[in-house]
Amino acid sequence: MSPPNGTETAVRKLVLALFLVGSAGMALELFFLEHTESLWQWLPLIALGAGILSGLVAAISPRRSTIRPFRMLMFAFLIIGLLGVLLHYQGNVEFALERDPSLSGLPLVWQVLRGATPALAPATLAQLGLLGFIFSWRHPALRENS
Repeated sequence: MSPPNGTETAVRKLVLALFLVGSAGMALELFFLEHTESLWQWLPLIALGAGILSGLVAAISPRRSTIRPFRMLMFAFLIIGLLGVLLHYQGNVEFALERDPSLSGLPLVWQVLRGATPALAPATLAQLGLLGFIFSWRHPALRENS
């Protein structure tokens, strides 16, 4: 494989910067929203902290030993993000049915998606995970024996 060109390196750095800024912003948002009442609510904050740290290490010292753990964390971002969507959705279903037990079908789904807890917001964590995967996709450090 040929070494990365300047454009590839620049795009890779920009994608990592976008990941880091997005992760920091999301962590601050969750902190300000006091998203800390249970272990389930702490999970995205812990993942974001680990992702930011791992991303910074990968930026400073891009080696196989730093890129691989970063990639594993990005897989965790995907899983935690999808789990968050499920948890938010379930919580909104319970709340909607508590308010109106006659709801079902599309009216229930509509109420759930517009509920007090933003049902799709945790998908942002999955999106950040995908950005991290883009950064690490065919990363030159993964081709080296480091």
